Amino acid sequence: MSDDEKARLDAAMAAAGEVILGKPQEIRLALACLLARGHLLIEDLPGVGKTTLAHTLAAVLGLQFQRIQFTSDLLPADILGVAVYDQESGRFHFQPGPIFAQLILADEVNRATPKAQSALLEAMEEQQVSLEGETRPLPRPFFVIATQNPSCQIGTFPLPESQLDRFTMRLSLGYPDPRAERALLAGVSRRQMLEGLAPLLDAPSLLALQARVDRVHAAEALIDYLQALIAFSRQSPHFVHGLSPRGGLALLQSARAWALLGGRDHVTPEDVQAVLPHVVVHRLQPAAEGMGGEELVGLLQSVPIP
Repeated sequence: MSDDEKARLDAAMAAAGEVILGKPQEIRLALACLLARGHLLIEDLPGVGKTTLAHTLAAVLGLQFQRIQFTSDLLPADILGVAVYDQESGRFHFQPGPIFAQLILADEVNRATPKAQSALLEAMEEQQVSLEGETRPLPRPFFVIATQNPSCQIGTFPLPESQLDRFTMRLSLGYPDPRAERALLAGVSRRQMLEGLAPLLDAPSLLALQARVDRVHAAEALIDYLQALIAFSRQSPHFVHGLSPRGGLALLQSARAWALLGGRDHVTPEDVQAVLPHVVVHRLQPAAEGMGGEELVGLLQSVPIP
């Protein structure tokens, strides 16, 4: 990565950090998820900045943005689009839905029914939409940020495992620390700050960076470490089932993106450890009641580095 690219990435993260106060790690993880060609799930209470983070990333990265508010009456056609009959021509014309954008905010995705949730599956996996007998490609880069409220809240539908597995990372923003919250309370509106944000990157730059992530070197010893992590998740009695091949690939690609953001052209075990909790926590199910995600991640992080 050139010095100019590194400077622009750092400037984009710094600009996002002026809006999303006290969350530099979460901002970097979100950007790593995008560079890894993945999708991001943010699970947290309402009002902690999930939606603002998506708006901020779209603004500083120079991406076309669409927000889809998921509700119980949302239909797949409301997301993907619909064929509309034109009386003058006597033909049907496809009217694209909001999914045809570069950065999609699927807000409160678990408030929609499974039928509406499933409309995202092909788009997230194949970066295309099949409708009316035609396959339509989506813009690139294509990045979905979905937010969901805790499952204990009223009116939520849990995401099935197949849907969760499409998200490369899951993270939580949490409450700001006292210093950041004081600056938030005493400062200007986040909405006003968003209006003043200038794009520091653009779609071609991000596509080039995504291609550069693919070239970040992973040594044989690093692959050994990844395979040890995957094997442990499959053999340990603490897990109902282990990481899938897709999960292993997501872990490697996320570690490559994390290394690139650190200015390195090779992956280290520390890169894997940095992204591991956010890549695996939504993919693993505890075999025993009372065991939480942090304990599961702790078990994986205890796997020795070869």
